[in-house]
Amino acid sequence: MTDRHIDPERAQFDAFKALPRDTVIHMLNLVRFKDAATYPADHGLSDEGLTGAEAYAHYGADSGPIFQRVGGRIVWRGTMETIVIGPDAERWDAIFIAEYPTSAAFMEMVTDPVYRQAVIHRQAAVETSRLIRCDPKASLSETVFG
Repeated sequence: MTDRHIDPERAQFDAFKALPRDTVIHMLNLVRFKDAATYPADHGLSDEGLTGAEAYAHYGADSGPIFQRVGGRIVWRGTMETIVIGPDAERWDAIFIAEYPTSAAFMEMVTDPVYRQAVIHRQAAVETSRLIRCDPKASLSETVFG
């Protein structure tokens, strides 16, 4: 069974909140979808037979306006082709970097009531994921490749 990482653990979220809130941040998203979405039984889409990718599309449609309102934008997206370094069995269905003007904007988004409803689609869609906060100003080329 795959380790499921869908929502942040309390300690992870506390570490995120302890970092500066007034700087631009990038959030690296790595997402693997379930073959079949698993909604709560009382959800309107629970009997629709959606795939994880289809449920994630609902998440994007419902959360997108909040993401844009807080100043978020997608700065990069790509499609996984192969693992060069790492576990051979690892695969990601969605890979992208979201930029937020501040981490406070990210916090505003995730606490918005409409966004919190949209997250139900993400929880139904995702087998496992990684969400990694990055400082876009800390350039590897400056520190390693000089």
